[in-house]
Amino acid sequence: MAAPYEIRADFDARTVVVYQAYPPAIADAALRAGRFVAPFSFHRMTWIKPSLMWLMHRSNWARKPGQERVLAVRMTREGWEEALSLAVLTTSDPAEVAQAPVHVQWDPERSPRGAALNHYSIQVGIGRGLIRTFTDEWTVGLTDLTPRIRRAAALVQAGQAAKARRLLPAERIYPLPREPAARLGAG
Repeated sequence: MAAPYEIRADFDARTVVVYQAYPPAIADAALRAGRFVAPFSFHRMTWIKPSLMWLMHRSNWARKPGQERVLAVRMTREGWEEALSLAVLTTSDPAEVAQAPVHVQWDPERSPRGAALNHYSIQVGIGRGLIRTFTDEWTVGLTDLTPRIRRAAALVQAGQAAKARRLLPAERIYPLPREPAARLGAG
């Protein structure tokens, strides 16, 4: 059985993929530029998720207004781990959370049909003070997953969740260093 709090992600030796859902204007501008540019907001926290299924639940398979486009954001593992080393759980002391440059919360992982599973998925909020570092230094690539997400969503609606899952990137347990794992409650 899976540990309740584990980071599952698509990663390689150098990078990890996180996901975000955006309105078309933000996604199109970022994809054209090959990096995040206006109208992306550099003045508020941005939440990244290594679990595509959790994002699919949150965005209703890219059907929620303002979340119609799904981007896979490939970032350096060094940046990912730096963000996690600076993170505070959102359930911590409110004064500590208010000062933290990065926020972490755990939410139930989801099946393709949206059912809550018995383990949790991490969400990481990159604060205003680190947004430019995230966009300009840690992010090394953007991929539009929207067409693949739409095909997968149609399969899920048709009762073919196993076929849908084959269209989605494989995620496995991310080997988080001991200190941030212990501090963030990751197993």
